[in-house]
Amino acid sequence: MKPIKTAVASFGLSGQVFHAPFLDLHPGFDLVAIGERSKDLVRQRYPDVVRPASFEELISIREVELVVVNTPDVTHYDYCRMALLSDKHVVVEKPFVFTVKEAEELTALARKRNRLLTVYQNRRFDGDFRTVKQIRDSGRLGRIVEFESDFQRYRNFVVEGTWKERVDRRVGMTYNLGSHSLDQALVLFGMPEGLWATVDILRDGGCVDDYFHIVLLYPRLKVTLRAGYLMREQGPRFTLHGTAGSYMVYGIDPQEEELKAGALPGGEGWGSVPESQWGILNTDAGRTRYPTLAGDYRLYYDGIYRTLRGGDAPEVSHSQMTDLVRLLEACFESSETGRTVRF
Repeated sequence: MKPIKTAVASFGLSGQVFHAPFLDLHPGFDLVAIGERSKDLVRQRYPDVVRPASFEELISIREVELVVVNTPDVTHYDYCRMALLSDKHVVVEKPFVFTVKEAEELTALARKRNRLLTVYQNRRFDGDFRTVKQIRDSGRLGRIVEFESDFQRYRNFVVEGTWKERVDRRVGMTYNLGSHSLDQALVLFGMPEGLWATVDILRDGGCVDDYFHIVLLYPRLKVTLRAGYLMREQGPRFTLHGTAGSYMVYGIDPQEEELKAGALPGGEGWGSVPESQWGILNTDAGRTRYPTLAGDYRLYYDGIYRTLRGGDAPEVSHSQMTDLVRLLEACFESSETGRTVRF
């Protein structure tokens, strides 16, 4: 089957690290265009790729089948809509959009145009999260009663000149990293009955939210999601407690840092962590290090290829995309009112 001719809308960090390297190396895709307004980075790395200076120019390229919308968050709704109306399939970076209304409008348009519309949820393929799923599915912990997820970062200053630090709708940590944390919880446990959340700005001089604490409400299960920029001494990344034992793992999947350092996906030991960084499994059988599965973001685009060429259901469904936006909206409602939001 012929490769999928693909265009990436921009060549910032997302384009350079999470999309272009994977599309360029994947035999099922043909990277034909990358949007770039002024810099000359695309020509240096991908000299044979077309460089449209605007999104309108990019979606006008007739041969392009798939467009990756990885532009600033506030453009996602408009650019997804424009691409779908141009009969392109669309992968959009998280967060999908800001409101459930926008999500429902775009998914309805995608169905009407018979085009793929899905969100890039690469952290479903982090090694530690894949291991959490494996342990849950194995039954080693019995019935899961508690799950904790923490994105712990330390940057006690505000970066000037970036759209991610500018007040513009809900651009901030909750819609950014919260999109990953909430998506992972949905994958593990489905839609909760409700949530309680606090969203705040803790850094001096901060303008957008840089901290969240979210509690998802399930029957006989406690799920806590947290992230912040003032966490210098780090605790566990994931914690699972069950009726038969516990699992805890520290650190973060190495793929992002490897990609930033210039490594290409799929090299020897790709996505693996040393035994010293494996998590701890504690059950009646004893307390031991449990092997962390290798992470592999290549699996995301493997799935996109199977969807567009083989007819498989997309990894991230319309209902999951919309439910995630519903949860994100509820986080702000809960934080602003101090109340639990029920679904």
